[in-house]
Amino acid sequence: MKTLDRKLLRDLWHMKSQAFSIALVVAAGIGAFIALLSTYDSLQWSRQSYYEEARFAQVFANIKSAPRAVEQQIAELPGVAALETSVVQDVTLDIENVAEPVIGRMIGLSNGSQPGLNHLTLRQGRFPERGKRNEALVSEGFAKAHGLRPGDTVAALLNGKREPLEIVGIVLSPEYIFASRGGDLPDDKGFGVFWMEHERLASAFDMEGAFNHAALSLSPGASEAAVIDALDRLLEPYGSLNAHGRKEQSSHRILDQEINQQKTMATIFPTIFLGVAVFLLNVVLTRQVATQRDQIAALKALGYADFTIAVHYLKLVLVIVLCGILLGVAVGAWMGYAMTDLYTTFFHFPRLIYRIQPWIMLVASGISLAAAMGAAYGAVRRVVSMPPAEAMRPPAPARYRRMLLEKLGLAHLLSPQARMVVRTLERRPLRTLLTSFGIASAVAIIVSGTFWGDAMDYLMEVQFNAAERADVTVTFTTPVSRTALYEIARLPGVLRSEEMRSVPVRLRAGHHTYRTAVSGYPPDADLRQLLDTQLRPVFMPGEGILLSRRLAQRLGVKPGDRLILESLEATRAKRETVVSALVNDMIGLSAYMDIAALNRLMGEGESISAVAVKLDPSQASAFYARIKQMPQVATVAIKDEMLRSFRETNRKFLLFFTAIVTAFAAAIAVGVVYNSARISLAERAWELASLRVLGFTRHEVSTLLLGELAFEIALAIPLGLWLGKLLSQLIIMLMPMETIDIPLIITPATYAYSALAILISGVVSALIVRHRVDHLDLVAVLKTRE
Repeated sequence: MKTLDRKLLRDLWHMKSQAFSIALVVAAGIGAFIALLSTYDSLQWSRQSYYEEARFAQVFANIKSAPRAVEQQIAELPGVAALETSVVQDVTLDIENVAEPVIGRMIGLSNGSQPGLNHLTLRQGRFPERGKRNEALVSEGFAKAHGLRPGDTVAALLNGKREPLEIVGIVLSPEYIFASRGGDLPDDKGFGVFWMEHERLASAFDMEGAFNHAALSLSPGASEAAVIDALDRLLEPYGSLNAHGRKEQSSHRILDQEINQQKTMATIFPTIFLGVAVFLLNVVLTRQVATQRDQIAALKALGYADFTIAVHYLKLVLVIVLCGILLGVAVGAWMGYAMTDLYTTFFHFPRLIYRIQPWIMLVASGISLAAAMGAAYGAVRRVVSMPPAEAMRPPAPARYRRMLLEKLGLAHLLSPQARMVVRTLERRPLRTLLTSFGIASAVAIIVSGTFWGDAMDYLMEVQFNAAERADVTVTFTTPVSRTALYEIARLPGVLRSEEMRSVPVRLRAGHHTYRTAVSGYPPDADLRQLLDTQLRPVFMPGEGILLSRRLAQRLGVKPGDRLILESLEATRAKRETVVSALVNDMIGLSAYMDIAALNRLMGEGESISAVAVKLDPSQASAFYARIKQMPQVATVAIKDEMLRSFRETNRKFLLFFTAIVTAFAAAIAVGVVYNSARISLAERAWELASLRVLGFTRHEVSTLLLGELAFEIALAIPLGLWLGKLLSQLIIMLMPMETIDIPLIITPATYAYSALAILISGVVSALIVRHRVDHLDLVAVLKTRE
């Protein structure tokens, strides 16, 4: 083994703790980079693979009712490659040992066999046998939530008639990767999808020889917009509710939004982690190599060429960084797999494929290596450029000058040790600022990674307590007379009830359009409050329309502007109306009107489509039992159940992400604090040992070194909290959130947690260095050459 290689091994052994802390910084940056980017790539790849295998449709249309004869006309439209029609109806389910009504979406299967599009993946059991009219398949998420297995029975209210359904199989569908009746909250417990024989379902809802749902795949190169336009014109006589592409399909929209959010996170956080790691690597290694200037000078004096010395130190850095890369790849792969697996909580794939593409590891490793090599080469170059005699001498002491406190006449307020600490900080302000900035970066990372829990808690509180005050929303199969409100009001446990009318519409303002629903409420509604950005109630005008703030931005309108409202119900009414005001809905892009004005606009009488109910919890079971017996009720949405499901599915993800971000940030903080202290100790060992010989106690000597660290940490924490808020704001701005408005809410508890995590990391690092200060070999240190 060459002499320099033996020196390399000795150096690595002597600085093993510092090398490990530097490797941790590298591993944190690379681990975050690999985990987030590979999770994004895996989600996208899994979706694409599943869509291709299951022949997921590209265009969808819902109709009131169209005869089967129309199928041939649809199939012959230019650009249509394949067509699948079915009957789809939402019903109320009665599940054993579940008091609350549950929503079931019933879908007809032709001959009980595999559909041509949107293939079902059989997870357990079998498909229904032809002629066995009450056999059904159930979605896997719903089956798991209720412990259902093949052979179990569920009761469904089919068009007012209670029918038992025997579950014969458990399946997955590309149409319901995200299980929701159309909202943005996952609800596997309250919403299930069932597939049964088409003829049986059609006869139950008087739709023999008809269909109300169509799914189409397109020929290569076909225009989706042209096919949708032709399909709308063809189906308009049959009450088309407007055809749409995958982009607006509920499950795909939510999944696409989540993947885009992950893409943003995979862009921002890895950049921050790797950027901070590269910055700290540069600072730490530059200082580390500079501490060996006497050894470099000795090597030059012994005849080693500058190039040979540079290669030696590059090897030293290379070994440390490679260890960090290996650790980072292992941690990143584990974390990426765990994050990908967490998505199976609310996204149902037959298999969620996790993979790490080579370019992800190569980019992360390349950036780290380039930064490390650059830092080491720059430090070595500065030393080898000196003559050996000059380099072998310790750096010249800084020129003495009075510190600021002395100029102000306040120096007497400090102890001798404190004056020495302040003087050292003043003489090296750049080093102090760089160290504090590195620690502040770790604080900012924790703040920006943990504020999500605060934001979601605030969102839930505003949307579901301040705005939506009802406990239960009862939706009818079709719009009914207002007398249904009084029937609901007489049910046991009802404390207050309010009517609602919902109309699917297309809003048009110039060249901007958007499909949504206009919700009509009475002007004195209490169970549904419309709020502004200050959470003050917004008055419901007798005429005009209220838009959510983000919907107004989407349409490019403001209060006072006019827009076209086109009903997508059978009447196809088209009216012009004025935007009266904007409301601050945090979920969804919604529109609101006075219920009487909406009914007039639609040319209807006193129609309602749902009733919001405030319920006495002690009589909830009696209320649900009666609701299950009402044939005109299509679905019952229970707020507490939806919130519970949402919190359960998000808690694991938030806790995992918070733990990972904290661990990575702590690794960065340890790397900065520990290396800064160790390098300062190496630079000032002779000075500290001299003070010990002069009679200073171990505590007094340690105070000189640890006082600097305490000041740097104290400066870093408030700076990091401020940077964390800015970083959180940047993430929200870049996050593609169409249907959810994430507020910038950071509670004092989150700030305290972020500061405490970094403070503990700093204190632990400082205590390790304190141990080394206490055990300085005074004789060996004082042999330093002058």
